[in-house]
Amino acid sequence: MRTVQTSEITENIREMCIEANHFLSRDMRRVFDQAAEKEESPLGKQILEQLKENLQIAGDDMIPICQDTGMAVIFMKIGQDVHFEGGSLAGAVNQGVREGYTDGYLRKSVVKDPIERENTKDNTPAVIHYEIVDGDQVDITVAPKGFGSENMSRVFMLKPADGIEGVKNAILTAVKDAGPNACPPMVVGVGVGGTFEKCALMAKHALTRNLDEVSPVPYVRELEKEMLEKINELGIGPGGLGGTVTALAVNIETYPTHIAGLPVAVNICCHVNRHVHRVI
Repeated sequence: MRTVQTSEITENIREMCIEANHFLSRDMRRVFDQAAEKEESPLGKQILEQLKENLQIAGDDMIPICQDTGMAVIFMKIGQDVHFEGGSLAGAVNQGVREGYTDGYLRKSVVKDPIERENTKDNTPAVIHYEIVDGDQVDITVAPKGFGSENMSRVFMLKPADGIEGVKNAILTAVKDAGPNACPPMVVGVGVGGTFEKCALMAKHALTRNLDEVSPVPYVRELEKEMLEKINELGIGPGGLGGTVTALAVNIETYPTHIAGLPVAVNICCHVNRHVHRVI
């Protein structure tokens, strides 16, 4: 049994919130630079160069990459041999978000109630997803999610007979409907299988996958490649102003499902696709 102080969780979450909102992850920077080289439209290339300049300024001057610093989404894989001391784990995570958004001068965008709309003034509570795994480590991913792209996300409850072509059509439909509203070039997270809520969670988690890694499932790898090509053929382009780079990546996760269903979720993220990963 390994003991972890909740104060350590708070400090890491604080740092990760600030880091995610000021610096593009290494894998995202790689694909972004490649996109700037591949874009064929002069206007699209100009927009990508302006976005690259914005990223440079954000890092140099510690200014948020985007004015929408997002709602904090936290994925935690907790080893079953970990024991937390020092108070509530959820409280520690939210304290980390509170400190990160306050100390980092990040915009507070969370409201207490979805109808009454009073701002919490510290960007809490976070959306926290826990998973108990083997071992004695705590694996944390912080992914601030802006709502320009979040609002463009979709869930499709397909019939099994729709098959893989139905999945492809669902992905393309979501991207076409999103158009310029998701701040392209976008990253497209897709969840296939499970249940209504499971596919949505997978689509969200898929956005955090390191883009230097490929799916271990052969047909999923091929599907990701095909969907990226088809999305980029739509011509939406950087900023929605036309071009050959509409998406930077398509990440797909799958899970077993019921004989009567084929749930598909598409969670779209803008060109920064903020995520930071640490293991404690």
